[in-house]
Amino acid sequence: MVFCTFVKIESMILRRFCLLICILLLMLNSCIVSRQYADIVLYNGKVYTVDKKFSFHESLAVKNGKVIETGSTKAITRKYKTNKSIDLQGKTVYPGFYDGHCHFYHYGLNLQKADLFGVASYTEMLQRLKEHQKKFPNGWLTGMGWDQNLWADKNFPDNKLLNEAFPDIPVVLSRVDGHAVLLNSEAMRLTGINENTLMNKEEAVWNDGKLSGVFLENTADKAKNAVPRPSVESITQLLVKAQENCFAVGLTSVADAGLEKREITIIDSLQKQGVLKMKVYAMLNPSEENFETYVKVGTYQTDRLHIASVKLYADGALGSMGALLKNPYSDADDKTGILANPVKKLETFCRLAYQNGFQVNTHCIGDSAVNLMLGIYGKLLKGQNDLRWRIEHAQIVSPSDFAVFEKFSVIPSVQATHATSDMFWAGQRLGEERLKNAYAYKKLLNQNGWIINGTDFPIENISPLLTFYAAVSRKNTNGKPESGFQIENALTREEALRSITIWAAKGAFEEKEKGSLESGKAADFVVLDGDIMTLPESSLPHVKIIMTFSNGEEVYPLK
Repeated sequence: MVFCTFVKIESMILRRFCLLICILLLMLNSCIVSRQYADIVLYNGKVYTVDKKFSFHESLAVKNGKVIETGSTKAITRKYKTNKSIDLQGKTVYPGFYDGHCHFYHYGLNLQKADLFGVASYTEMLQRLKEHQKKFPNGWLTGMGWDQNLWADKNFPDNKLLNEAFPDIPVVLSRVDGHAVLLNSEAMRLTGINENTLMNKEEAVWNDGKLSGVFLENTADKAKNAVPRPSVESITQLLVKAQENCFAVGLTSVADAGLEKREITIIDSLQKQGVLKMKVYAMLNPSEENFETYVKVGTYQTDRLHIASVKLYADGALGSMGALLKNPYSDADDKTGILANPVKKLETFCRLAYQNGFQVNTHCIGDSAVNLMLGIYGKLLKGQNDLRWRIEHAQIVSPSDFAVFEKFSVIPSVQATHATSDMFWAGQRLGEERLKNAYAYKKLLNQNGWIINGTDFPIENISPLLTFYAAVSRKNTNGKPESGFQIENALTREEALRSITIWAAKGAFEEKEKGSLESGKAADFVVLDGDIMTLPESSLPHVKIIMTFSNGEEVYPLK
């Protein structure tokens, strides 16, 4: 009896032991089974999410082109298994950079033009043109980037030497700001631009009563539009190259400021084919075709293309004296700039956009242009709102107009490198008093609590890291001026980073989809070799892009 009892007890203990082992095995197996799959896991780094708390973590998990989680290396690597893990080795990760105002499509087309950026004289410009013509001898000779402010003689050039060098080839050379062109006589003949055909004599630069060959604004556009268009095949190759250049500097999204239907159609088609992976917020030129095709139909959005805004021009550029000022230029007391469009036309465009739920983004450089458009906006917006109508550039603002940005919730969209490019000559144009309220990015940010930053490329370098550096230091890449240009208008590093990520996305109504590394958002991010939030200021221009990802796909470096 005792023996039987002992056997029963032993058997019960054995069964319980076996049951315990089974439970432990099931628990272990359950843990293994519940370990989730991620397409990519990046770990052992510093991941800036740029969320509301501006939090950062060590690791990032991605699946199906979306961020699924950020956290500690221990937590993420335990939770997720993957076929692609990247040891960051302490490197930093940021949301993909977003250029809030640029010209991506035309930057691509400009890659086939003569590069005139930084030329220090007319002679150097001619030399570059001759070298370009030898490589590309067919058709029109086009170039981009000349700036007379960099030359010893800062006056506008004329076309005399250009005619001597290229008597039989039409030459169209865009100034650095894109608002002026220099034409030789053959180009003037072919475009039909002469003293008798000018619609606005203020859009021409005259020498002793004769046309110099330099034309501004609408007349400049007429000349540029006369240049034969490249084939769709050529455009495709150029846009792919433009995309490669953008990915190489960490850009994953761009706001392309001013496109026509044919250009948008090409972009949309290439994106749908998977050829073009750059994400584009397309601002529409106010053409009748665009209003009929897009504005009156409604906003359009795919995972890479978004159309919800109209781009207007109120004036020209400061460097070419086209910026519309309330008072004459300090270095040309007979000039106040150019109104790019009649007021009634601007009002009509704004009203049509408002009625159809489209955002309005207007190019305004001068204080008079800013004042004009704030007034037009105000009549429609009436008070604070979330329509996010924008003033592009907002370079010179009258002291009384800063508060109007807040009154009507108008968002400034600026380019920090414009300040550091213009700072050595802007005072000559504006005088000391007006200069105090020029390039006033911090003061503009304070109106609504956020600001959009970009480059306006190809006018400035495409690098968003140089935008970041200029915004926080107010210096050029040579570290000048040592104390920073009007340093009171520098942005903090957090503000500067937000301005090229989440705020740029917000400026395009895309903050729920991109701009920060939060669960459910697009896995657009960059890996840098240094932490721009903590590095010494002088090191910022030298930070390198290690990798760029768009929708979880590594798009730089090219494999």
